[in-house]
Amino acid sequence: MTAAAEATLAPQIAPETAPPLPPGFLPRGCTFTAEDWAILARQWFPVARVVDLADKPAPVTLLDLPLVVYRAGATIRVARDLCPHRGLPLSLGWVEGEEIICAYHGLRYGPDGQCRKIPAHPDAVPSPKLKVAMFEAVERYGLVWTRLDPSDDTATIPDFPLWDAAGFQQILPPFVDIAGSAAREVEGFVDVAHFAWVHHEAFADRDNPVVPIYETRATDFGLRTDYWSDVSNYSKDLRHLAPADFRWLRRFEVHPPFAAHLTIFFPGEDRLSILNLASPVSARKTRLFVPLVRNFDTGGSLEDVYAFNAQIFAEDAAIIERQCPEELPLDPNEEAHFPADKTSLGYRRLLRGMGLSFRYVG
Repeated sequence: MTAAAEATLAPQIAPETAPPLPPGFLPRGCTFTAEDWAILARQWFPVARVVDLADKPAPVTLLDLPLVVYRAGATIRVARDLCPHRGLPLSLGWVEGEEIICAYHGLRYGPDGQCRKIPAHPDAVPSPKLKVAMFEAVERYGLVWTRLDPSDDTATIPDFPLWDAAGFQQILPPFVDIAGSAAREVEGFVDVAHFAWVHHEAFADRDNPVVPIYETRATDFGLRTDYWSDVSNYSKDLRHLAPADFRWLRRFEVHPPFAAHLTIFFPGEDRLSILNLASPVSARKTRLFVPLVRNFDTGGSLEDVYAFNAQIFAEDAAIIERQCPEELPLDPNEEAHFPADKTSLGYRRLLRGMGLSFRYVG
């Protein structure tokens, strides 16, 4: 064995507090500016539904970085999808107990990411260089959340108070992949002027396009808008359930960078609450997760909910995927605006306040 090979196998101790990624790291082919990537890497994002995790490791991508999500016993873990030995994705391997195993040479990595065994040299102590970058993993709202840079203690996962509220049914539809930016998706979600034109087949009406003047206000997490209108939220085939002259309240709560919470106040005490979570696969690819709850029709068909949800977001995606520029312009002079855009403009101000630019890359 050469001196270099012996050094690779020599016992060394890596600091437990070492960050998962080196300072200044950027993924290969990164579609964000270095400044925007560093800001977004400190934020929490969902990357998978818990229900989708089976025995095999699942590959996902966040901010252009390939990750692997897997169950290790009773624990869900998130790691960089890269074996540091010869660069094979760990998602091609498998899990035994607490260890994820690379399919190329059988290297076994423990919960801290450190290689525990090299089958070709079973008595050797693996080098600390044989260590996979491990990231925090939190289960919330039926989703696995992670962040790539743990340095910001103020970064939080958005609150969803009704998720665990008594009398509310938890629903987590399949995720939706959109070939567009996360910020464009979130802005579309809070845009009330597009209802009549984009969602006229689902619930809105092109003969009723008027957007009443509304107000937004700042919150400790972002902004809140209470939007009152007579546009029903019942699907077209259930429109008859709405009382005559009923005014609908839609409460939008925006959590930058890429989350928005919508609560719809139906007649009586009925509520539908939706958490729109746009997870940035890249600057121009988004994986959308939409956990929602309702306290009515709780014994109804989930397939109907999934179908209605899929219709709405397919209609939105058809718009988002054609917008130009692809990134959301944060300079207020880059696009024209009208009064119904108040929530959108507030959202853009929040993103600018985070230091984001969304300058075009590549």
